[in-house]
Amino acid sequence: MTETKKRKSGLKRAAPKKRARKAAAGSRGLTPAECSLDSPDQNTLEVKSRIEKEGGQVLAAFREPLGKHALIVAVLPVGSVEPTPFQRDVSDMHHKRLADVIDKTGYFLDPIIAITAPGKGFWTPNGGHRLAAMRRLGARALTALVVPQRELAWQILALNTEKAHNLKEKSLEVIRIYRGLLDEDGARKERDFAFYLEEASFVTLGLCYEKLPRFSGGAYNSIVRRLSSFSDASLSVALKAHQKIADQLQDLDGKVAEAVAKLKAKGFVSPYLKAFVVARINPLRWIQGEPPPLEEVLKTMRERAGKFNADKIKQEDLAGAGGAPDDAD
Repeated sequence: MTETKKRKSGLKRAAPKKRARKAAAGSRGLTPAECSLDSPDQNTLEVKSRIEKEGGQVLAAFREPLGKHALIVAVLPVGSVEPTPFQRDVSDMHHKRLADVIDKTGYFLDPIIAITAPGKGFWTPNGGHRLAAMRRLGARALTALVVPQRELAWQILALNTEKAHNLKEKSLEVIRIYRGLLDEDGARKERDFAFYLEEASFVTLGLCYEKLPRFSGGAYNSIVRRLSSFSDASLSVALKAHQKIADQLQDLDGKVAEAVAKLKAKGFVSPYLKAFVVARINPLRWIQGEPPPLEEVLKTMRERAGKFNADKIKQEDLAGAGGAPDDAD
């Protein structure tokens, strides 16, 4: 019995992310005695003053033991804190359950992380559910670890790992962070924020989800991710490029939806119909060597989607279809 050899694509795969090697025990950071902050810098002193003006109480200031950054332990009025405008919405079920636990135990033992917000008050990039729970309980104040460096707000995706984001949540969070960065200074290079934003594709898909909440980003993510990268252009210029790709994606998705409708009219039933159509029209399957630019690939896919012939599709063709269901992002 001869086996059919699979044709190997010459398309380069995205390089895997590098992870830091495990460091030798006790080789980094400060000793406990070195964490004392005897001489706060001007920024830390200004944040202390801000806490007091907002009606909060500074309890202590110290240097955290790994990165040596100054931190402030404080009690803040609940009304002075809001979640950052970039993160996903608070889960109603989760914050109510958390409020019940806090109420039954009588302890609030997990301080929120806070930074100074523009103008007045504080933002919490990591603590939205705890804040909502304390509000539900009618609390007057809550403990917080206040970080004098406001850029922590842009690192929310890297720091908040307690619950995995799905593609839609992460993409919307990234585009909200992006808009926040634009408000701060749109002239800075996009590439300088690659660590905060993780993937250039999240910016593009975030724009799609903003306009179409039920956009099927999962069907296109592998293509956009492979052919997208952060730019050396300014944030304001780079966003226009992302928007152009997002417009193409939305237009393509409309054509793909028409092809899916043709398949359904022929009696085909599967949660993977959209993924099947996208796979059929994806030119990257046959390209050897360096792939063309993303704009060109999306243009080709749109043309192929417009010519999609459902009459040539057989039930067995769908048997190998996989990936995320059409409505799962």
